[in-house]
Amino acid sequence: MKIIGRKEEQQELTDLFNSKKAEFAVVYGRRRIGKTFLIEQFFRHKKCIFFHITGVQDGLLKEQLAEFAKAIGKAFYNGAGIKTAPSWMEAFEELNSAINNLSAAKKIVIFIDELPWMATRRSRILQALDYYWNHYWSKNKKLKLVVCGSSASWIIKNIIYNKGGLHNRYTRCLLIKPFLLHETKEFLISRNIKMIDKQILQLYMAIGGIPHYLDKVKKGFSAAQNIEQLCFKENGILFSEFEKLFKSLFEDAKIYIELIKMIAALRGGVTRSYIEEKSKLTKKGGTLTDRLNDLEQAGFIKSFLPLKHQRQGMYYRIIDEYVYFYLKWIEPQKHTLSHQSGNDYWLHHSNTSQYFAWVGYSFESVCYKHISQIQKSLKIPAGSQVGTWRFNPKNNIKERGAQIDLLFERSDDAITICEIKCTDKPFRIDKQYYNNLMNKIEVYRKISKTSKQILIAFISANGIVKSTYADCISAITTLDDLFL
Repeated sequence: MKIIGRKEEQQELTDLFNSKKAEFAVVYGRRRIGKTFLIEQFFRHKKCIFFHITGVQDGLLKEQLAEFAKAIGKAFYNGAGIKTAPSWMEAFEELNSAINNLSAAKKIVIFIDELPWMATRRSRILQALDYYWNHYWSKNKKLKLVVCGSSASWIIKNIIYNKGGLHNRYTRCLLIKPFLLHETKEFLISRNIKMIDKQILQLYMAIGGIPHYLDKVKKGFSAAQNIEQLCFKENGILFSEFEKLFKSLFEDAKIYIELIKMIAALRGGVTRSYIEEKSKLTKKGGTLTDRLNDLEQAGFIKSFLPLKHQRQGMYYRIIDEYVYFYLKWIEPQKHTLSHQSGNDYWLHHSNTSQYFAWVGYSFESVCYKHISQIQKSLKIPAGSQVGTWRFNPKNNIKERGAQIDLLFERSDDAITICEIKCTDKPFRIDKQYYNNLMNKIEVYRKISKTSKQILIAFISANGIVKSTYADCISAITTLDDLFL
């Protein structure tokens, strides 16, 4: 199968493979993102010995070692069975012996997939990996080691920021991200599924640019019909994916689920103080910091520090489309859907106020993933700072607050403030909206004390209606621009 997108990642792997020295690559990213597919497909037709082992989720040490022995037999001995080693040191010695028996000119790729699952308690696999990399493999210019894991926090803590013998040993790091809109469209076309951009956006806002989920989309059905089948039918893969996702990534899944639900509770995002006040399972201080970092590294949430107004403090919001969709739509209905399996639940609710609130939030998250497309469309100069901004006056002060979805502090003495809207038809700026917008600009100028030129831009899926009130808009980004 053809690799869709991933141009930068493929170039990085090409450089790794052609390198004249030993390489140690770290690959991580959200579960179901296509890490294994990328590595397998890239190296499948290369002239090399490709050793591939995948950790067993919740597997015992002896089960992990048994799979490792099978993988050695398959890669080096034409599938012949070899004895299972009793420890990782002995298992790596068996692998090292197989490598030494090869011709000196033969390239070897060692792909250790889902390493976090193999690192069971007291397994000492990291110590074994440390020993064999530092003593043998780092000196073999034909050897390319690739370690991979879905638990981004584990990979970052134990490999990238390792404090022992693996400290600073990796030579390349690849974070595999969800597909962007244009890659999602390319993926669907590769499966002979042709949807208009508006339909792809609807699908993307519900399930995100996750290849495994997109692979389940059916030809000949609308976005709404596919969402109905994937998310609201008991046999749909996304009906119960949420729990599996969190249990596969986090040891204390319950605690992380509590945190993600709190973050989903408020549309504008939540502050750390809000989480500390509401949380029952997570302690304050370093533990909470670590868990929020874990969720961010997993790609579920994003932390925002208001640009040039950091006193307002960091806040968090969900940026994983499926996670947010599950919490807002699937989970609240799970206990009733089993009795309504014949009903088109999603189709019946896709014209409600709750639906439009969800669309607004989700489209903002989509825009945050497409900053480079927006910057190009709005002709924002290179080197500009990008962020959000908010001002919440204290309760005892009679001041107007304001929130800015997106702004660019430009390198040409100007600031572009962006409004983000997703409507079925071109957005109409009426008198009330215009006055609110001017208020927002006034508050921003007063609080930020900026003397720069302020420009107003719209990111509107279907553009805006021309009118006297719309004359204040300097530039518009539409859905077409996000697909570029």
